[in-house]
Amino acid sequence: MMTIRNMANTLIISQSNKDARNNPWVIGWVLGLACVILVNAVMIAIAFITSPGLVDEDYYETGRQYEDNAIKMMAARKALQWQLQLNLAETIHMGQDSDVHFTIVDVNGMPLRNAQVQIISFRPSDADADFVTQMKEIAPGLFSATLNFPLKGVWDLNLSVTRADDSYEYSKRISVSAL
Repeated sequence: MMTIRNMANTLIISQSNKDARNNPWVIGWVLGLACVILVNAVMIAIAFITSPGLVDEDYYETGRQYEDNAIKMMAARKALQWQLQLNLAETIHMGQDSDVHFTIVDVNGMPLRNAQVQIISFRPSDADADFVTQMKEIAPGLFSATLNFPLKGVWDLNLSVTRADDSYEYSKRISVSAL
């Protein structure tokens, strides 16, 4: 039995006390409920303050356009029959330069010349960290770029290859580690 002394009288906090304000179970439930409400309020505030803005403003129209064009894009990709390969370092570290090499050949196995290749480095959890890098053609069908990822974690590399009226999209998910 625990007692709290006051100048005027003695207050007893115990399970046998019939006054709810002095029952430890009631006090525990009230404190627990207050803790849950406080944690939820903090989480809601953090969600509003740190919103990465990953939802597209016109998400409905973007989705409809993707649906309308998906079959066309798949048919065009199959007709091109380009073969490509993306070469990355086995381990990529945050804040360090990492060379990326990309090779692409046409349906006849000939290197693809005069193409424009760009890498869109997309971070699924933070749109502010996304960046675009143009790859340089260092030899016929061989493209190179240096990437430097500012944050560790999961990244999506979306490659866009265009030559004349032809275009090809390629994606690869990578993981960037801390030093």
